[in-house]
Amino acid sequence: MGTRPGETPAFFLCDAFRPCRIQGDVSLPSAFAIDVPDALLRRAQRGEASAFEQLYRRFERPVFTLALRLTGQREEAQDVLQDTMLKLFDRIGEFRGESPFWGWLRQIAVNEALMRLRKRARLAEAGEADEETLEAHELLLPPAAADAALLGQALQRLPDATRSVLWLYHAEGYTHEEIAGLMGRTASFSKSQLARGTRRLRELLRIETEVHSHA
Repeated sequence: MGTRPGETPAFFLCDAFRPCRIQGDVSLPSAFAIDVPDALLRRAQRGEASAFEQLYRRFERPVFTLALRLTGQREEAQDVLQDTMLKLFDRIGEFRGESPFWGWLRQIAVNEALMRLRKRARLAEAGEADEETLEAHELLLPPAAADAALLGQALQRLPDATRSVLWLYHAEGYTHEEIAGLMGRTASFSKSQLARGTRRLRELLRIETEVHSHA
């Protein structure tokens, strides 16, 4: 499927929604998709401090980025990072290698971020609504989406629930069913938030572009 004039092809979003869901159901790997040697994991499970330090360095950036995009606040994102790493320290013995380590750690980070949003009681602001969806070409964003700074500013202006759905779907490749499970909602809720959020994000990006062009 081609793109409309002025729209960004889906693969361009890899620079802004890093990584990104591209056309169809094909997704590029998550930023969490970092190979971790089995030997390093075994050392960490034995409690070696140097092994934990290496894991922290490998995953500090993706955990913080995910937390920032979900919470919208740097201080809270830093707290999510620290809490995620503390849980990693406490629970690494539970990791059995049945799935990739990065996916296991990402799940901890997502849960920590969403827990903070629930505490702020802001996820509840977006109630269940009639299912609303967009055509595939409507999920594409304008060229401004390739500017990570503009994208970050626009995302912060979205409601917590909407921003979380957008990031989990586009950047982390979660399905609507998985997002629904994480947020205690329905798949229809996720689809509606994605549609509305994408439409609003496109509007915000156009506004941000106009403001910067006249600055």
